[in-house]
Order: sequence, then structure tokens, then C-alpha cells
Amino acid sequence: MTESTDLGPEDRKIVTLARSARARNGVPEGAAVRDETGRTYVAGTVRLESLRLSALQTAVAMAVASGATSLEAAAVVSEAETPSDEDRAAVRDLGGPDTPVLLAGPDGTLRVSVTAG
Repeated sequence: MTESTDLGPEDRKIVTLARSARARNGVPEGAAVRDETGRTYVAGTVRLESLRLSALQTAVAMAVASGATSLEAAAVVSEAETPSDEDRAAVRDLGGPDTPVLLAGPDGTLRVSVTAG
């Protein structure tokens, strides 16, 4: 495992924001993405009767709805061991296959860094 402090400051920021969203909203996952201008979008898991989105899918949707045209990086905080294929696909759709996807545990410790590829 890699400590989140081993990340650059901008990546640490999105992990921290994702962790905060998870804790604040009491949801299974929190996520944050950084767009091509450096703006960040933060979200939690959405579980409605008519709509189900992971936190990362929600954050990507928020970026798109706000006019982002690309992503620099994405982070999700979860109990999962790896980012889901659906989450990676959402990041890839906006950011491309080389966009880093960081997965951290609830304590903020980075578990894995993969590309959206």
C-alpha cells in the first residue's frame, strides 16, 4: 500500500475531497475528479429508487454537466480493492485511457493507482 502522502499535492487533494464526501454523506463511496482546468468535482454514491450511480460516475457526470471537456485525474474512496470496470469506463469516456484512477481506503491510504484504460 502507498500512503496518500506519497502522492503529489493535487492528487492528495482529490483523495481528501473524496474521503470527506464519503464521511460527510454517510455513503459507501466518495469520489473526486479534476478537470483539464484544475477544477474539482466531488460526489458520493447515489442510491435512489430510479437512479443508481457510483460516486465516481456521479463525479464524472457533474464534471460533464459543468462543461469539462477532459479529466486530469480521478479518485475514489471505498472499501473495494480495485476500481470497478464501470467507474474506469466513465473516467475513460471523459478523460481518455491514460487518465489516472486512484483508489484509497476509508482511511485515505492509497490502495491502487491504475489508468482508466
